[in-house]
Amino acid sequence: MKYLSVDKIKNFTKNLLFPAFCLGCQREGTFLCQDCQHLLEISEYNYCLCEKNPLRLFPNQSTNQAIRQAHGKCPKCQDNKLSGLYFALPYKEKSLTKKLIRNFKYKPYIKDLSKPLAKILVEHFILTNKNTNIIWDNSVLVPVPLYIKKQKERGYNQSEELCYELSKILKVPVVSDCLIKIKNTEPQMKLKKAQRENNLTNAFTIKNPAQVAGKKVFLVDDVYTTGSTMQECASVLNIKGVKQVWGISIAREEFL
Repeated sequence: MKYLSVDKIKNFTKNLLFPAFCLGCQREGTFLCQDCQHLLEISEYNYCLCEKNPLRLFPNQSTNQAIRQAHGKCPKCQDNKLSGLYFALPYKEKSLTKKLIRNFKYKPYIKDLSKPLAKILVEHFILTNKNTNIIWDNSVLVPVPLYIKKQKERGYNQSEELCYELSKILKVPVVSDCLIKIKNTEPQMKLKKAQRENNLTNAFTIKNPAQVAGKKVFLVDDVYTTGSTMQECASVLNIKGVKQVWGISIAREEFL
């Protein structure tokens, strides 16, 4: 007789009591069906870090592939602490993208959305020719941390869950206990740009810096708006001997 594993029994019970429905069309069986995923505007391009009118980036003409692939900023955003940003979707006010992300990080806290959202990011990497060994070699995935009280209220860190799903596909290790948030800040979405930057001052610190020293760090978050959060995290990481700090987000706020 073949016995079911504990995990399979848990999943069966969960699906029986709390069936999944697509957030786009309400089809039962998944939180994002294939038809609705195909309607999403997954980006085929990479853009620089400028807030207004960011430039679409093209590989450098250099014959050195490593240099070409590292191209993540335009001349105007060279001072940005990040080396570049990968994002899969535009974050529009009335869109399925917004609905997916809001349900992932706010009530009803659909933790399982990490799986389809990670697949969307990987599709972006494939479309932009970034899913190569040279990109992910000697790299780690680091989630943008939550303050411990907020994480306890939510039950999980959505960025960390996204890291774990990306790790399964990309085969890049997750370092989740290195970058720590030590300050309970106001929600960034309620603040203006200058307030966002002040809100995050001294909000993060590094624990166990040896875990990221000499590595290329990919900071993972749900939405990139002004970039204040990732820049503050990158500032802390860059002090600790990190090779490069890149950002990965599901979506980026629509360009101004």
